[in-house]
Amino acid sequence: MKKLHIVGILVIAAAIGLLMSLSGEVATYSNFEDASQKSGVVKLAGLLLKDKPMVYDPAVDPNYFSFYIQDAKGVSKKVVLLMSKPQEFENSETVVLTGSMKGEEFVATDVLLKCPSKYKDEEIALRNTIES
Repeated sequence: MKKLHIVGILVIAAAIGLLMSLSGEVATYSNFEDASQKSGVVKLAGLLLKDKPMVYDPAVDPNYFSFYIQDAKGVSKKVVLLMSKPQEFENSETVVLTGSMKGEEFVATDVLLKCPSKYKDEEIALRNTIES
């Protein structure tokens, strides 16, 4: 076998290994029920419940922020985020969390905010103008 063939086979094997290792990180969103049944880290998406308390006191603990979300099945639970409160958090509609269930709380180590479109208010105003 030529050296070029061996190098080609090694490159293909490395690419397959890389794709397989990355495929383990691809996860679907869970809900609270699934998260409580799994022992590992899951991704959970939900609606931010702005009418429930949000607790963040950086003087006491700058890496503790708690709030409530509602998952896709309509179940709402307390979330403890082990980091500082993200900027513009209150403006978010949905949040995607990475973490695990600890008792009745979801303990998150990472958060991704999904804010409403900045054009949403402009779109509503434009529709109202057109309909008038």
